[in-house]
Amino acid sequence: MCIFCKIANGEIATNYLYESEQVLAFNDLAPQAPTHILVIPRAHYENAAELAAADSATMSELFAAGRGLAAKLDLDGYRITFNTGANAGQSVFHAHMHLLGGRPFAWPPG
Repeated sequence: MCIFCKIANGEIATNYLYESEQVLAFNDLAPQAPTHILVIPRAHYENAAELAAADSATMSELFAAGRGLAAKLDLDGYRITFNTGANAGQSVFHAHMHLLGGRPFAWPPG
């Protein structure tokens, strides 16, 4: 079982910033910005592409949770990103969205 499944099942204690029947959000353990939140589906999907193909309602809720958290935290700008596959930097193979904010971002990302 992957680490995000363990978090979703309550096997690993985590401070949830958002919680619903389908989605959870919590702070990233290795933040890349002052605000770095991971938003995950409770159900296991290997990556964002698999999630989008199988469950568009949960995918939509990930974005809604991100938007709500950004508003709650009064972020004046933020970045939402998914890393899909090892070559894109995905290190946990459970779909997850990164919500980053609290500093300016460059384009293109590295």
